[in-house]
Amino acid sequence: MAYLISVNAGTAAPTAHSDVPTTGIDKRPIDGPVLVTVPGPRGTQETGVAGDVVCDVRHHGGPDQAVYAYAREDLDRWEAELRRELPGGVFGENLTTSGLDVTGARIGERWRIGDELLLEVSAPRIPCRTFAAWLDERGWIKRFTQRALPGAYLRVVRPGTIRAGDPVEVVHSPAHDVTVGVAFRALTAEPALLPRLLAADELPERTKEKVRTRLNLSAAPARTPAGSPAGESGAAGSPRS
Repeated sequence: MAYLISVNAGTAAPTAHSDVPTTGIDKRPIDGPVLVTVPGPRGTQETGVAGDVVCDVRHHGGPDQAVYAYAREDLDRWEAELRRELPGGVFGENLTTSGLDVTGARIGERWRIGDELLLEVSAPRIPCRTFAAWLDERGWIKRFTQRALPGAYLRVVRPGTIRAGDPVEVVHSPAHDVTVGVAFRALTAEPALLPRLLAADELPERTKEKVRTRLNLSAAPARTPAGSPAGESGAAGSPRS
């Protein structure tokens, strides 16, 4: 049975590796019940988890990133590779799960946690330089991207109170096959997968707009110096990533 190992939250701490002077990436387990609600729009410092904070409000936060989940099984893989202890919350996740395939979760999949909370998988986490500086591992963004175990952002469908040990049940899975892992690979190292993301209407609007823009750029024919489409002279344009 899938369950929560811990619910984690962080407070603002100084950093020299962000666009803002503080970060909330250092999240620690919370004892007792924790209320999870729909946060304000992007631009505010609140997340969906009571007591948690987001500092770089330009790139993080908002209802589509209300909660971030990471699987203990994936942390264990990283522990073996990095040869260091990685406690729950160290990746900045709010929920450290067990028995749940987070990377294989479909965009739009819904999880019921405990008796009340209902979450919906919205998008993969894309690594940033704050994350890299926090882990302090050489080439971390490249390694994280290559491994493609990004964890999942979730939006709050129905608020509720949760605590460590609560069961996690997948109560809805969309018909499409766009998983967190596929979306991450498409948005990072494998742009050839981008057309598949169009099937996942539950992706955030910002992400869908990014996908449409990149596909339009990829589909636009290159021009020869004489002004004719490159395809007319037999040349093929390469997709932009």
